[in-house]
Amino acid sequence: MSDSMIVGRRAVVGGAVAIALVGLPSSAMAVEGDMYGMIGRMIAKPGQRDALAALLTVGSDTMPGCLSYVVAEDLANADALWVTEVWENKAAHDASLTLPVVREAIAKGRPLIAEFDSSAETRPISGVAGPRG
Repeated sequence: MSDSMIVGRRAVVGGAVAIALVGLPSSAMAVEGDMYGMIGRMIAKPGQRDALAALLTVGSDTMPGCLSYVVAEDLANADALWVTEVWENKAAHDASLTLPVVREAIAKGRPLIAEFDSSAETRPISGVAGPRG
């Protein structure tokens, strides 16, 4: 699997959520070193959910600082996807958005997205690691 494919999937989601959060203040409660999370729902253009999900799910276990990354289909909306991310800290998340390959992947994913429905920044405090591989 190429590095651009691995980073590309993360880029689309990271960029999508970042775009959805434009104008929102950074979490005032975040403390340096705390884990950082994001949960976002995006709506694909009609009939494009599978294509968007395919972009978002390539190489999910290889992004530096990313502890968990889940893409899920919304059972109530055939065009919606939920993305849940957990990072070592906010700096690791922010760093992922600065890579040139990430910016390129965002550009490729944008045409498939109709809107960003909802999003939230979180501070994960507990979780269970799933199998890798």
